[in-house]
Parts: sequence; C-alpha cells; structure tokens
Amino acid sequence: MAPRETRAGEARAAAPAAGGRQVWRRLLARRTVRAAGLVVVLLVLTAAAAPLLTAVEGQDPTSYHNDLLDSAAGGVPTGSFGGVSAEHWLGVEPGTGRDVFARLVHGARISLLVAVGATLVQVAIGVLLGLAAGLGSRLLDQLIGNTTEVMLALPSLVFAISLMAVVPTDFSRPLLLTLVIGLLGWAGTSRLVRAQTLSLKQLDHVAAARLAGATRWRIARRELLPALAAPVLTYAAVLLPTNVVSEAGLSFLGVGVKPPTSSWGQMLSGATTWFRADPMYVLLPSALLFATVLAFTVLGDAVRTELDPRATSRLRVGTTGGPGGPGTTGEAAA
Repeated sequence: MAPRETRAGEARAAAPAAGGRQVWRRLLARRTVRAAGLVVVLLVLTAAAAPLLTAVEGQDPTSYHNDLLDSAAGGVPTGSFGGVSAEHWLGVEPGTGRDVFARLVHGARISLLVAVGATLVQVAIGVLLGLAAGLGSRLLDQLIGNTTEVMLALPSLVFAISLMAVVPTDFSRPLLLTLVIGLLGWAGTSRLVRAQTLSLKQLDHVAAARLAGATRWRIARRELLPALAAPVLTYAAVLLPTNVVSEAGLSFLGVGVKPPTSSWGQMLSGATTWFRADPMYVLLPSALLFATVLAFTVLGDAVRTELDPRATSRLRVGTTGGPGGPGTTGEAAA
C-alpha cells in the first residue's frame, strides 16, 4: 500500500507542473504569440546589452556632434536619413547631434525598467490591500473599498504630472516615475484580489484551515495566494504595456525622464519640431514604442485567455492548430 500511496502523491504533485507545461505549449502554438515573444526577447536583450552595443558602434548617448549638423538649415543633420553613416548607424539628433542609436537602446532600458518596476509596485500594493479587504473586518473592507474607488476615480495623469513637478530635480527620475505610476495604479489589482478572495474563502479547504485555528496570514499565504497567482499574473501582463505608455507619455510632456538620460517619450517630445526636416527622428522612437506596446499587449492577452478559460480574447490571435486545437477559444471569441 505504501508504494501506491507514494506514486499517487507524486502524481498529484506533478499535476500543476504538467498543467503549466500544457499552457506553455498552447501559448507557443500561436504564431502571433511567438512573433510577439521574439520582439520582447530582442527588446530585453537590446536593453540589457545597451552599453555593449553603443561601445561596438563607438558612440554614447550624451556626446554632442555639432560638426554633423547644418547650422544654415537650423541644425538639421547633414547627409541622408538624418545623418546615417558607418559611425552613426541611425543618424544623429537634429539640434544636438547626439547619436540616435545610442539614445534608442538606452531609452529601451528606461522604458522597461520603469514599466516592470511600476507593475511590481502595483501588484504588491494591490495584493496586500485586496487580501486585507477580503479577509479583514467589515470596517476594514469598507475603508479599503472606499479608498480603492477614490483611486479609480482620480485623474491619474493630472496627479502624476503634479507629483513629478513638485519633487526636487535631483531625485532619480526613473525611480520617481516607477513610484508615481505604481502608487497611482494599484486600485484595479486590489479590486480583483478582493473579489477573488471573497470567492475563495468560501471553499471547503479554506474553511477547514480557519476552523483548525490557522491565522489569517497563514490562510492567505498557504491557501489563497497559490489560487490568486493566475488572475494576478494575467492582470499584471495587461498592466505592463499600459505602464510603458504611461512612462512615454509623462516623458513626452516634459515631467518624466530629463536629459541627458534618454527616453523614447522624451525623444518624441523633441521630435515634434523636427518632423518635417528629419522624419526619421520621429519614426524610429514611434515605431519602437508601437512595437513594444503591441508585443506586450498580444502576450498579455494570450496569457489571460490561456490561464482563464472563461475569458474571451480582445485580440484575434491566430494559432497553428486546426478546429478545436490550441487557441480556438480565443479566435472564436474575437
């Protein structure tokens, strides 16, 4: 009897891993998911290797090259396509002469770090407050619920601009962006976790743990958090591209990342006066921002529909499978 019980226990322990592998296979079966994943991997590798890439080019994101600008034309780069050459792979910035390739790859680091950091802050605060509201007293639930409603109703952009403007300029702007976006965007996660907690705590195993004398922290850690992992992960995957846009928008408005630190939104802000004279300076950061947000959106939507079979896809995500194969639910729902 003992060997059979051991084998049964091993089979039950292996079930979650098998489910995870099955979800992973279904995700990889989608052509658009593979394409989006490739874009994200290339973006992450580019951001991680930004100093190495600029060293290979022989440039940096802060050096000025006034000799490559046409002063008679107001500072437009000399040469074709914004001054593209063997020394400057994507040309130079109009007005400053800084290397565009170096600023783009270093800007990718800022966009990813701020977006990922803000998402982690939002998830951490949202999970803690959502669990506290779902497991706490009625008074605590009402207090957190009212605070959540207020945060959802706030004009986040106005408050973000105000907070960014009043903080001293010597404070790290990427860190400030991360904190501001994260502290203003946790309410959706908190509402989701509270609703899931109220549903999960009615289950038998949670009630049994409560009757056995387990503390609320132990119930949250051992019984609720494993079940909350899937919905929180899917919501975080949707938050990430939103935070990329938020960082770019605040930098575009001039309250985000400040020079000499590079940012895609900051580059777009400076490009608004040069789009006729140097279209490449506008198109390059715009294309990278669009591709990044689209790739993260496709991945987030795919993860959401795979981890929650009841969810319908917001995007028409194709698969390599036939009818009834992986991804059929997402396609039919779209």
